[in-house]
Amino acid sequence: MSDKSKDKAKICYDRLLPRDLAQPHQTMRSMRPDGVQRAIIVFRKLWVNGSNLRVRFMGGTTAQQVIAKEQAQWWSQHANLTFEFNNAPDAEIRVTFDPSDGAWSYIGTDCKSIPSNEATMNLGFLDGGTAAHEFGHAIGLAHEHQNPDGGIEWNEEVVLRDLSGPPNNWTPEQIRHNVLDKYAADQIRGTKFDPDSIMLYFFPGSWVKSGVGTKANDVLSELEKTFIASEAAYPRPSVQAVELGINAAPTSASIGVPGEEDLFKFTVTSDGRHVIQTGGQTDVVMKLFGPDIQTSLLAEDDDGGIGLNAKIVANLIPGQYFAQVRHYNKARGKGSYSIKVNR
Repeated sequence: MSDKSKDKAKICYDRLLPRDLAQPHQTMRSMRPDGVQRAIIVFRKLWVNGSNLRVRFMGGTTAQQVIAKEQAQWWSQHANLTFEFNNAPDAEIRVTFDPSDGAWSYIGTDCKSIPSNEATMNLGFLDGGTAAHEFGHAIGLAHEHQNPDGGIEWNEEVVLRDLSGPPNNWTPEQIRHNVLDKYAADQIRGTKFDPDSIMLYFFPGSWVKSGVGTKANDVLSELEKTFIASEAAYPRPSVQAVELGINAAPTSASIGVPGEEDLFKFTVTSDGRHVIQTGGQTDVVMKLFGPDIQTSLLAEDDDGGIGLNAKIVANLIPGQYFAQVRHYNKARGKGSYSIKVNR
C-alpha cells in the first residue's frame, strides 16, 4: 500500500471475552447474488434500552477527553441511551488513551465482565470519527463487513500482509477475527448495508477481489442514526417504565409486536426476600436490574415460574429496581401476561 493508504488502514480491533475466544465467528466468503450487505449489531450484548452508561476516563488530556465526550454523544442524540461522564470507579465504560495500544473496545455488555480497575476501551489515536466508532462498539455495534450476509471476497494474502505490519502490527489471529471472519447468523441483527457507516472499516481495493474498496467515514450516516433508534437497537419508548406496587394485585401487560421489551420498576424500602414473577400463557424471559441503575443485572429467568412464566427470587436492599420482560421468541413472539412483586 502507499503511505497514505497505510495511514487510512489504521483501524480498531474488538476485545474478546474468553468465552468468545472459544467460539470463533464463522468464516463465509461467498457473495450473495443480489449483492446485499447489512449493518449489524450483536443483540445478545445490547444494554437495557434506556440505560444510563457511566464513563470514567483513566488518563488522557483535556482535549482528548473533550473529543471522546463529543463523539459518544453522537450516538445518544439518537439512541435511547445516555452517557454520564462522572468518572465513577465502577463506571460501565472505562477509557484509556494509550498511543501504543491502538484503538479498541469490548462489545456492549461485555464491558461488565471486565474488572473495574481495567479499561474497557482504548483510544490510542483519535483520527476522524475514531471515538464515535469505539463508542459504537461499546453500545453493541459490530463491524459492518463482518455480517454473514455481507459476502465480501477478501484477498486474504494481501490483507494478512498489510495488517501484520505498521501501523497495526496484528497477528494472523487478530486479522482473522477483526476482518476476515464473519459473525454467525444467530448472533446479530441487521439493516440494509450502509457504505457511509462509521462502523465500516476503510480498506483499499487491493484487499478485495472486486477491486472496489471503501472510503473512510468520520461521522454517523443518516441510515445509521435511524438504525440505532430502531426497534432492533435502542428505540425511544412511547411510555416510561410501569410502576409496580409490592404485594399489589398483578399488573396486566402484553407484548404487542415481536421484539418488544417491556420495562417495569418498583421501590424496595427495607431489606428482604422479594419474588418477582409473571403469569399467563405467554412464554417470557425476565431480567432484574438495580438498585437505582438500569445497567446492573442482578438476575435473569426464563421458565422458573408456573409453566412458561418467569420467576426471580432475590434478597433486595432498599432502592429502585427494574424488571425487563420480553417474549422468548424475539423474532415472532407476541402475547399477554401479568407481572407482580411480592415480599
